[in-house]
Amino acid sequence: MLFSVIRIRGRINVRNDIERTLQMLRLTRVNHCVLVNDTDSYKGMLKKAKDYITWGEINKETLIELIKRRGRLIGDKPITEDYIKASTNFNSIEELADALLDGEVKYKDLPNVKPIFRLHPPRGGYEGIKRPFSLKGALGYRGEKINELIMRML
Repeated sequence: MLFSVIRIRGRINVRNDIERTLQMLRLTRVNHCVLVNDTDSYKGMLKKAKDYITWGEINKETLIELIKRRGRLIGDKPITEDYIKASTNFNSIEELADALLDGEVKYKDLPNVKPIFRLHPPRGGYEGIKRPFSLKGALGYRGEKINELIMRML
């Protein structure tokens, strides 16, 4: 299972241990997104930073759109089908997305790929950046609803 993690809140008045956790997740700025696998160490990091991020399970269609529209190589060049064919064992972005979702490959381990996605603020805004998702806010675990948020941010 692959989680998509998005930073919602900024850097002001963040405790040092939470800021270090966000740095380890590579979430240094608001509206940055990373892909992490479902491991115990990542789950602990997500729970620790839950008041500053939101996360959930990303589906294949959203992952393909995210890579096509917001995936970047070093030098700020977009990820294309030609790059995928030339530098990886996959023939298309769809095959890469399948491998990412199955856990066969990690996005951050692809050659010359930036491990983060820089997203726009969501159309329609956040629901509330100081409340958890369960209380009609934007923070914490949101499950499959993360796909709707990502599509609003592309």
